[in-house]
Amino acid sequence: MDIFTLHRGTAPLLVSVPHEGTRVPDDIAARLTPEAHRVPDTDWHIARLYAFAKDLGASMIVPTHSRYVVDLNRGEDDVSLYPGQNTTGLCPVVRFDGEPVYLDGQQPSEDEVRARVGTYWRPYHAALRDELERLHAAHGRVVLWEGHSIRGELPFLFDGRLPDLNLGTANGASATPALQRRLEAVLSAQSRHDWIHNGRFRGGYITRHYAEPARGIQAVQLEISQRVYMDEDSFAYDEARATQAQETIRALLAEALGGG
Repeated sequence: MDIFTLHRGTAPLLVSVPHEGTRVPDDIAARLTPEAHRVPDTDWHIARLYAFAKDLGASMIVPTHSRYVVDLNRGEDDVSLYPGQNTTGLCPVVRFDGEPVYLDGQQPSEDEVRARVGTYWRPYHAALRDELERLHAAHGRVVLWEGHSIRGELPFLFDGRLPDLNLGTANGASATPALQRRLEAVLSAQSRHDWIHNGRFRGGYITRHYAEPARGIQAVQLEISQRVYMDEDSFAYDEARATQAQETIRALLAEALGGG
């Protein structure tokens, strides 16, 4: 069973898109609500949006299964990433709109959650860790870039309208000040998209867990409002809008590759 694909690049950059997957095994799908069958909380088309990164020499890891099976950007202990705020867990039982993922009484047991972690979560993280170490050994440094997207208005998770581009560096802990300044400079130099740094989305488990800036391993999360590159209702990719977004993302990745 393929649970992820890994493209091994040559540059000190690994793009991880942990919420790209849409596959749900039949035994789980049979227990989902009709609305959850659409897997609406997917980070739609993110691997496509970042496909150009391979031409820059970046590695890319892409899962096949939905976050409804297991959320790869949560820790095994399922500790909340944002204490005091609504969020979803390791094996989500509520959607981003606050409605249930499962039919009544069909939520996964603790044993089932552990089994999913063993089948889907650990292999992804082992591959991610190994690729980071390979690139670090080759270059003495590496940037882990976490590509994410989300609907721009979700009252269950945040108030109002989310900025177009949401840069996260774990409140400054996952990247050097120099890299953070360069990324902010890229965002400040463009006027097409509004943005924020370490706002509502500051980086999830992957960003926080793997970053070791003092050792030369930096991690950055970019959460993109989906209106920037797609239709939020139909989930259709918008080539024109996506091309514009890619210009900014390409400039950000160029800074990530720049070192420091």
